[in-house]
Amino acid sequence: MKRKRLGVLALSGLALLGVAGLAIGPAAASEETAAGAAAHGPRHDGPVIVGHRGAPGYRPEHTLASYELAYRMGVDYVDVDLVPTKDGQLVARHEPEIGGTTDVAAHPEFASRKTTKVIDGTKMTGWFTEDFTLAELKTLYAKERIPQNRPNNQLYDGRYRIATYQEVLDLTRRLGHELHRTLGTYPEVKHSTYFSSIGNPTEPKLVSILNRNGLNRPNAPVIIQSFEVSNLQELHKQVRVPLLQLTEAKGAPADFVAKGDKRTYADLVTPAGLREIAKYAKYLGPEKGQIIPRDAQDNLGKPTTLIADAHRAGLEVQPYTFRNENPFLPANLRSSASPSAFGNVFAEEAAFLKAGVDGFFADQPDTALESVRDFTGR
Repeated sequence: MKRKRLGVLALSGLALLGVAGLAIGPAAASEETAAGAAAHGPRHDGPVIVGHRGAPGYRPEHTLASYELAYRMGVDYVDVDLVPTKDGQLVARHEPEIGGTTDVAAHPEFASRKTTKVIDGTKMTGWFTEDFTLAELKTLYAKERIPQNRPNNQLYDGRYRIATYQEVLDLTRRLGHELHRTLGTYPEVKHSTYFSSIGNPTEPKLVSILNRNGLNRPNAPVIIQSFEVSNLQELHKQVRVPLLQLTEAKGAPADFVAKGDKRTYADLVTPAGLREIAKYAKYLGPEKGQIIPRDAQDNLGKPTTLIADAHRAGLEVQPYTFRNENPFLPANLRSSASPSAFGNVFAEEAAFLKAGVDGFFADQPDTALESVRDFTGR
């Protein structure tokens, strides 16, 4: 998929945006937080960069501010994880548990809602979106999920509310008009089997929103993602937008486990498994280690055959997730032991571009777009 995108990016100094929905703050201008953003500039064709949860390297993830910054940096698509509320609304959160990404723990009126649940085989303790109405969630503020890696983002704790998917679509439409280009979303259906098991499935709500917004049509700027398989197979019958099958380096899809299906993600990315995926999906979203694994010293190793195998099956490949901070980079590309300092992400991204990816998900869209510009020479 070849998309047009912006390419003027400033990596020195923090160009904070004074636009509707984005607060102007006094964050220090440093290499770790550099977020130059250009609304206009020379365009180029190239691998698609998806703003992973917006631009969470610079703003708390899954907030309207994070999405807006990603678009203004130049991406045409943002990744929007979706979970339902008690009253059937879809909100943008990475997980239903919100203790780590909001100030819910500081609200005494919600103290009794702290609980422990088992979701996809994992025990989680905290507060969960499905136990709150949208109106109740709107009383909360977002906060930085990984402050040890992104301490500057704590400046924005308590500034942004939880966003609904409809609000993200409204923002996308408004900014598309302002920036004179088509903007879109990659909605991800989170924990499909779990939410279906409690009678609060995500998929019908998502289809309804797409229908209401005129987005359930060919060529609409929407690509639906999931780590599960059966829900994507069903959505393939209901929607006219492309689907993206996410995979992990380990484990198995939750729907397979629930049904006693012994297949794993490793089975999905075999040549035969990829041909099956291509029957319902257009894109493969593998964990990046499935494309270039790390060696025993935690350095980048040699590429696998996954990209070539996927391309032969007719799938485009968009791995996740590229992050600039040292702990997320291969050992030989880290700049120091600092958990918040940037390492040589350009070298990592260049290796994946050279390997033939059709795009990738990035927490810092500006540097990812710069890598694409280097790769394409435009």
